[in-house]
Amino acid sequence: MNVPIRLLAAICIASLLYGCEQQSQNRREGPPHHAVKVTYRLKWLFNASTAGDLWAMDRGIFKKNGLDVKVKEGGAEQDAIEELELGRAQFGVASADQVLWAVSRGADVLVLAQIFQVNPLQWIYMKSRVDIEGHSRQQLRRDLARLTVGITYGGNDEAIFMALAKSLGLDPDHLHIYAITYDYAPFWKKEVDLWPCYRNTQGITLSEKMETMGDGPGFLNPADYGINFVANSLITSRKFASRHPETVKAFTQCVLTGWKEALKSSNRQEMARIISRYEKTLSVKTIIRQIEATKGLVTADGRCQIGFIDRPAWIQTERVMYRQGLIKKRVAVQDILATTRFLGRQIGPH
Repeated sequence: MNVPIRLLAAICIASLLYGCEQQSQNRREGPPHHAVKVTYRLKWLFNASTAGDLWAMDRGIFKKNGLDVKVKEGGAEQDAIEELELGRAQFGVASADQVLWAVSRGADVLVLAQIFQVNPLQWIYMKSRVDIEGHSRQQLRRDLARLTVGITYGGNDEAIFMALAKSLGLDPDHLHIYAITYDYAPFWKKEVDLWPCYRNTQGITLSEKMETMGDGPGFLNPADYGINFVANSLITSRKFASRHPETVKAFTQCVLTGWKEALKSSNRQEMARIISRYEKTLSVKTIIRQIEATKGLVTADGRCQIGFIDRPAWIQTERVMYRQGLIKKRVAVQDILATTRFLGRQIGPH
């Protein structure tokens, strides 16, 4: 009688140990049983500039890694940094000037990845009316003194243009500035010579319209004149990162994976189809052109891995903003940029 009992006990113990080992292995290899809920506030509306985020959503990349992510569009009335501070979001997207301005005023922000290696914010013009391509700094100074420049007050373009003007020795108060809205009519009526746009999105659609008019587009890129402001970057708060490091690492990797997959040539048509669900007024052909332009900005035409944080560019952005009076207090840039050691990944220029 004792032998079967002992045998039965041994079998039960073995089964229990096997079950524990299987549970442990599942925890190591797969996402947690209960997905972690987080909110992600983008900088702008769903379009080609959010391709990686849309791909991660559509393909379930967040879900596969144990994250239940609510992705919220951005816009002129939405501030990702403010939502981080209020606890309404755990992650967001913001440009360097937004981050530095907020941090200089005491905000708690940690930069996890840099989405754009080249700032897409530029000024478009009609070549039939304006000729400033390749102009020197001295020539551009004369150009800006006579041209009417569109500015979105409170937007990224305001900070960038003010820095450009001051670097050229111009007083913005004495320039011909036109406060713009979402209505492009002043540009088409030729009331405004230089119109701010994102080169990879509005820049494409405006260029296509000019082409139908028999005109050609030109672009004023502030980077050509030393104003290298870092654009869209993935952010969280240092407080959240210190309390939930594994969630931050997983989320960052999901976003970067989404961008890597979204920009693959083999996924171009599918990515355009996903974006077309939101950009209903654009043709797939136009969206594909936007994705191609976005890829060049995100990878610096293949020179950088996706997500690379360009520290020298951040330092330069901070220096320019301080010198031009756009921030009143210096920001220790190294304290707001996450290290690869913290994120558990190695990325950099190719």
